Amino acid sequence: MDPFNWLFTAELHIGDQAILWREIVGNGFGLASALGGMRRRVWAWPVGIIGNVLLFTVFMGAVFDTPQDKTLWGQAGRQIFFVAVSLWGWYRWRQSQLSGDVADGRAIRPRWATWGERAQLVILYALGTALFWWLFGIIGSYGRLTEAWILTGSILATYGMARGWVEFWLIWIAVDAVGVPTLIDAGFYPSAVLYAFYGVFCLVGFATWWRVERQAARPDTALEPAP
Repeated sequence: MDPFNWLFTAELHIGDQAILWREIVGNGFGLASALGGMRRRVWAWPVGIIGNVLLFTVFMGAVFDTPQDKTLWGQAGRQIFFVAVSLWGWYRWRQSQLSGDVADGRAIRPRWATWGERAQLVILYALGTALFWWLFGIIGSYGRLTEAWILTGSILATYGMARGWVEFWLIWIAVDAVGVPTLIDAGFYPSAVLYAFYGVFCLVGFATWWRVERQAARPDTALEPAP
């Protein structure tokens, strides 16, 4: 069996539970991308895209053969949006890095969103959740409201990361708070465990970006160079 077919079909069995290895591998890429995002590295974006493609096939259970045999449209759909926004974020961070405007040599300088930008996030979160709730009512969903909340928040968090807003970590925490119980209930245990870890990781990432933002805001303090 070639490596591609193995990755697509291989399962890990724990008791009577079957877990796809591509779910584990896809989440591994997601974790690496999150680490790169916290460190403000450009490579976080392409690494994340690989994980998005793998996880799309996991959550489209009605199309791709999965042990859960469930389709989570919100989880699957957000992988598509992730790829689209990540391509833009990749370009944006790369241009920022090449410009040399970031004193510590990283790809982006964190900043707080303005009150106007925060208002836009709140309005878009409400409108996006309502829109996807309506859409999932037409095409079907494992959980209309939770899937709509997860999908909308994921799009906005990825957009906020591309813009360099410190608040994007808080959006991820709001997504994980709903996503973890949803994934457990649907039987996607590796993703649920990783998302629970993401919740803690996001707190660390939020503190890290906040510290960098405060340091950069003080004109008499130089940013630490990137290792």
